[in-house]
Amino acid sequence: MTTRILPAVGDPDAARAIVTLLSQLPAAEPAAPVPDATTLLDTLARLAADSIDELPEVVLVHERIGPVPALELIREVALRFPAVGVVLVSSDAGPGLFSAAMDSGARGLIGLPLSYEELAARVQAAAQWSVGVRRHLGGGAAADVFTGPGGRVVTVTGAKGGVGTTFTAVQFALAAAASGRRTALVDLDLQAGDVGSYLDVQFRRSIADLAGIQDISPRVLQDAVYDDASGLALLLAPADGERGEEVDDRAARHIVGALRSRYELVVVDCGTQVTGANAAAVEMADVAVLVTTPDVVAVRAAKRMVRMWERLQVRKAEDTAMVVNRWSKHTEIQPALIEKITKTRATRTPVPAAFKELQAVVDAGRVQDLDNRSTVKQALWTLAGELGLLSTPDTATPPPAHATPGASLAVRATGPVARLRRGREG
Repeated sequence: MTTRILPAVGDPDAARAIVTLLSQLPAAEPAAPVPDATTLLDTLARLAADSIDELPEVVLVHERIGPVPALELIREVALRFPAVGVVLVSSDAGPGLFSAAMDSGARGLIGLPLSYEELAARVQAAAQWSVGVRRHLGGGAAADVFTGPGGRVVTVTGAKGGVGTTFTAVQFALAAAASGRRTALVDLDLQAGDVGSYLDVQFRRSIADLAGIQDISPRVLQDAVYDDASGLALLLAPADGERGEEVDDRAARHIVGALRSRYELVVVDCGTQVTGANAAAVEMADVAVLVTTPDVVAVRAAKRMVRMWERLQVRKAEDTAMVVNRWSKHTEIQPALIEKITKTRATRTPVPAAFKELQAVVDAGRVQDLDNRSTVKQALWTLAGELGLLSTPDTATPPPAHATPGASLAVRATGPVARLRRGREG
């Protein structure tokens, strides 16, 4: 049997040394090394999209991989791709790290400098384990567990307060659930989360109850999640805002990863403040959405948010989808200008300014009851299809005929547009 091995090594010299030694192993088929955590996860997701059998049997994770810490990366690979045997390569081969690596889901630990005998033994053991797991998965798995390569994660962040972040996240999740996807909605606005208020849900458990748990089993996760009549699985923000401090970046990665392994889509409401927890979620996300309104203050806030993400190496501007809320064809600041200023990708479908359609359901805390004829709902559900969040994107309601955000570039050089242009480099 040929063992396919994918090394994840950031340092070029270490990568060459590992590949040279791997090529000497009998029946080994080492792939070209991937340089960082993001490339590794993208590569595995692409392979798994075809078939679980396309995945490598073994992934080697070097201790200096980035930008995600090695143990966090191992945990995510183990959650998203449970049929892959992960082996950590580290200069620290002590019992403490060994225990931590096993807790994260690794199948072995190899000390540096590498020795042929240890490498061969660990790779062979991980490969045999991987083959056994695939044989088991081929015979069927628990019916209530999503056994794909790992669900998609979409984060929804607001440029500033009041731009419609939570409403957008809720409607994305409702659209995905209506299309047939098993969907979880997470409120990561830890001090001021309102997902429960929007859906008229009160539940004693919250995301903070999972923060200190090292091994989030399906039973533990189920106890913290509220199964709503709308079809959504809700993980709410803590009722006491101060408990939000318990959810740090490590806990957020762990929790979102656990949800990703059990749901086809995880929608995360990240609020409008940058914290370690929501920054980790945005970094993990397959789709990162930033919501703004077409006014000077909000667009400048969106630009600040994107720049902060780039400085923190969380997300590149061009990898961010910009949703323009409360848009009209008479708005002076059009999506194409916002895209140019923020360097993000403006979505094709803007969300119209029609608060009167929403007021009754928002005041009642029943946004799931919003009428299907609502232009806001139609736009957001169309956006969900545009972003790839639906099982059958072609069933999304088509955007209104006037929804052409890139067509209104003929704007005056005075007023809010001029103010934005003057502040573009500020």
